Amino acid sequence: VQLQAFGGGLVQAGDSLRLSCAASGLTFNNYVMGWFRQAPGKEREFVAAISRGGRTTYYAGSVKGRFTVSRDNAKNTVYLQMNSLKPEDTAVYYCAAYSGSGDSTQGSRYDYWGQGTQLTVSS
Repeated sequence: VQLQAFGGGLVQAGDSLRLSCAASGLTFNNYVMGWFRQAPGKEREFVAAISRGGRTTYYAGSVKGRFTVSRDNAKNTVYLQMNSLKPEDTAVYYCAAYSGSGDSTQGSRYDYWGQGTQLTVSS
């Protein structure tokens, strides 16, 4: 199984950016897909998750209204559209796949993780 996240970079506050995560080696639509992030010196935190069919989404309070998670099951890809970026969004962003049916905000429940992509937001 491989999850490849990409699309990070250096942007300015207020900008928008879209992250992508391409999955292979698994039956993509059998998995809830999540995005997490980890800033320097901080613990990993939940950002967003999307149900198998894409109809249900979940967001951390800090990104709700600014970030949108979506998926294309035909392309085995999950996206994170990030708008109105803030310096506090600076982190390494990880995508992850979860086969279960419990709380998808808990990273410990996820089965597979990507390698992460760096987002830096300058003020």
